[in-house]
Amino acid sequence: MKIIIVVLLTALAANFYFAGPAENSILAPDDKDTLKRIEPKNHYTLENQLINAVLESYHYKDFALNDSLSSEILDRYLKSLDHGKIYFLQTDIDSFEKYRYRIDDNLQAGNVIPFYNIFRVFMQRMQDRVVYLDTILSKEFDYTLDEELLIDRKKAEWSKSVAQLNDIWRKRIKNDALNLRLNGKDWDAIKSNLEKRYENFTTVLRQYNTEDVFQVAMNSFTASIDPHTNYLSPITSDNFKIDMSLSLEGIGARLQYDDGYTKVVEIIPGGPAFKSKKLHVDDRIVAVAQDEDGEFVDVVGWRITDVVQLIRGPKESVVRLQLIKSGKPLSSEPVEIRLVRDKVLLEEQSATSSILEIKNDNIPYKFGVINIPKFYSDFEGQRLGDINFNSTSRDVKELLEDLNTQSIDGIIIDLTNNGGGSLDEAVNVTGLFIEDGPVVQVRDMNGKIVVNNDTDPQVVYDGPLAVLVNRFSASASEIFSGAIQNYGRGIIIGENTYGKGTVQNLIDLNRISSKRGFKLGQIKLTIAKYYRIDGSSTQRLGVIPDILFPSPISPEEFGESSKQNALKWDRIDPADYDEYFDLDSLLPELKNNSKQRTDADPEFDYIREDILEYKESLKDKYVSLNEKVRKKEKEEREEREFQRENERRKIKGLKLLEKGETPQEEEVEDVDPFLYESAQILADLIQIIVG
Repeated sequence: MKIIIVVLLTALAANFYFAGPAENSILAPDDKDTLKRIEPKNHYTLENQLINAVLESYHYKDFALNDSLSSEILDRYLKSLDHGKIYFLQTDIDSFEKYRYRIDDNLQAGNVIPFYNIFRVFMQRMQDRVVYLDTILSKEFDYTLDEELLIDRKKAEWSKSVAQLNDIWRKRIKNDALNLRLNGKDWDAIKSNLEKRYENFTTVLRQYNTEDVFQVAMNSFTASIDPHTNYLSPITSDNFKIDMSLSLEGIGARLQYDDGYTKVVEIIPGGPAFKSKKLHVDDRIVAVAQDEDGEFVDVVGWRITDVVQLIRGPKESVVRLQLIKSGKPLSSEPVEIRLVRDKVLLEEQSATSSILEIKNDNIPYKFGVINIPKFYSDFEGQRLGDINFNSTSRDVKELLEDLNTQSIDGIIIDLTNNGGGSLDEAVNVTGLFIEDGPVVQVRDMNGKIVVNNDTDPQVVYDGPLAVLVNRFSASASEIFSGAIQNYGRGIIIGENTYGKGTVQNLIDLNRISSKRGFKLGQIKLTIAKYYRIDGSSTQRLGVIPDILFPSPISPEEFGESSKQNALKWDRIDPADYDEYFDLDSLLPELKNNSKQRTDADPEFDYIREDILEYKESLKDKYVSLNEKVRKKEKEEREEREFQRENERRKIKGLKLLEKGETPQEEEVEDVDPFLYESAQILADLIQIIVG
C-alpha cells in the first residue's frame, strides 16, 4: 500500500508551488535577541501543501479543513506551547483570536507565518520568566504561610496581568524549594540547585529552532484529525531511525512530550529499564542526573529531543531519573531510580517461557507461562531469504513444543505491557492455538474489508489456555486476545486493554517531491481500522477481559478512549467462524472463586488501597506550600509504606525492618499477584471442565 501511495502522490506533487505568505513575515529582532533565527524556511510552503494533500487524499477519516478545524488547531497549538497556562497572558490570547478562523485558509495556501508570530510571543514570555527567576531566589521563602499551589491547571484561566503570572511562578518555585527542603537540603543548597535548574532552562530556551516550530504547528494540525497521525521533522525522523537501530545505547524506553512532561510510552524489551522493572509506561520523568552523584537537571517543559540527549549515554554509564509514577497525581513526591545504560539487543526482546507451579484446592498444577513483550518480525532477514529469521510465531511455537514435553497442565500467555507490533505475527501466533480460520478484519478508507486468516490447520497447543492483559496491551495484542476470546479458545484475564484499533503508514515526503536542495520530513497517518471476527471494532473499546482485575486506570484517564479526536468505535458484519468452547456459561463460577481468593489476599488488599488512595488524590487540585502540612503528609506516607513492607515480610517469614532500614536486594521477591491469580483461575477452569 505504501508504494501505491507514493506513486500516486508523485503526480500530485507537480501541482504544488511556493505561495507567498498571506501575512507579513516576522519582524527581524535586534542583534541581542537570541531568537533571531526563528523564522520559517522557504520550502515549508511546499512541505505544508504536501502534508495537506497526503491527509486529504489518504487519511482514513473523512475530514474537512474548515473554520471548525481551524479553531481546534489554534487551541491545540496554544496548548502545545503553554499547556499549563503559565507563560501567555490573557492579552496575548486575545491578540491571537484574529487567527482562529483563518488557519485553515493559511494551511491550504502553505502559509505558516501565523504559527511563527504566535511562537515569537511565546518565546518573549519565556524570556520574561527567565528574568523573573533571577529575582525570586534572592531570599528564602516563608514556609509557615498557609498557601496552596494549583497543580491541575487544565481548567485554569489565563493570567490577566504580569503580577498574577509572577505569583503563579513564585508558588511554583517555592514548591520546588520545599520539596528539596523536605529532603534535607538547606537554603544554600536549595538556591544552588534551583539556579542550576533554571540555567538549563535558559539553555533549552535558546536552542529552539525553526524546525521545532514547524513540527509543533504541523502536529497541531494532524492531531486535530487523529491522535496517531503525526508529522516527523527531518531531525525527528533521524532520531526515530536511531531509536529503532540495535546500536542505540541508553535505557531502552521510548519517550514522548505530553503536556509539558516527558512521558514513557514504551519499555523496550531486553533494555535496562525492562530488566530493572523500575520504569513503567505512563511514568513521567521530571529530572535527570548523570553518574552516581551528579546534580539533577529539571526537565519539565523541555523539548523531547533535549531530554533524550540527557538520558542517552555510553554503555555501562549510570543515569538517575526522578519520576512521578504512573497513576500518581502531579503533586506526588518524585521517586528516584538508578539505571545502568546498555545496548538493547534484538534477541533479548524475544518471547520467553517459564514454569509456574501452584496448588488449587490442594491439587498441584504446573503451568507454562509465555511472556510476549511485543509482536516482532525480522522483515529484513525474511526479505533476504534467511530461513531462520526472527519472529514471534516461530519463537512461541518452539516454546510451546518445549513446554509440551514438560507435562504442563495449561498455558498462560502474558501480554501485559505489550504495545503491539506486527499484524502478521499476531495472526500467526493465534494460529498456533486454533485450526485455520479468520483472526482479524481490516477495513480501509474506501470501505474495502480484508479478512486476515490463519491458513495453517496445524494446532501446536490445544490444551487449557489463559491470556493475561492490562491497560497497556494494545494493537496486535488486542487482535490476538480478541480472537482467542471470540473463538472461546481461552479465557482472557486482567484489565481492559488500550483500545487502539487503527492502522498507520509512514510516508516519506522526500519521495513524493520533485523539488531538491532541502530535506523534508515524514507523515505517519491512519489508513485503516481493525475489527474482531465478531465484527466489533477494538477502537476505543479494546478487549474487555472475561475476568477483570482491580485497576487504578479508568478509560477516561488513559487509553484510546481518553484521546481527543480518536476515531469512533463501530461494527461491521462478522466473519464466518465457529467457537471451540462456550466459556461464557462458566464465567459466574470462575468469577466467584476468584473474588473469594482476592478478597482474602493481602496483596490485593494493598492494590485496592492504592487504587482508593489514587482516586482520592485526583480530587486534590492543590498542594500545600506549608512545611508542617507537607512534612506530616510525607511522614504519613512513609509510615504506610514501612508498615506495608513489614506486613509483607511477616507473611513471607522474613526479618522485619527497623525504621529507616531498606530491604536487601536479594530479599526482594518478584511476586506478581495478577499472574499468580491468573494461574488459579486457569486451575479453576480445568477443574470445572474435568468435573
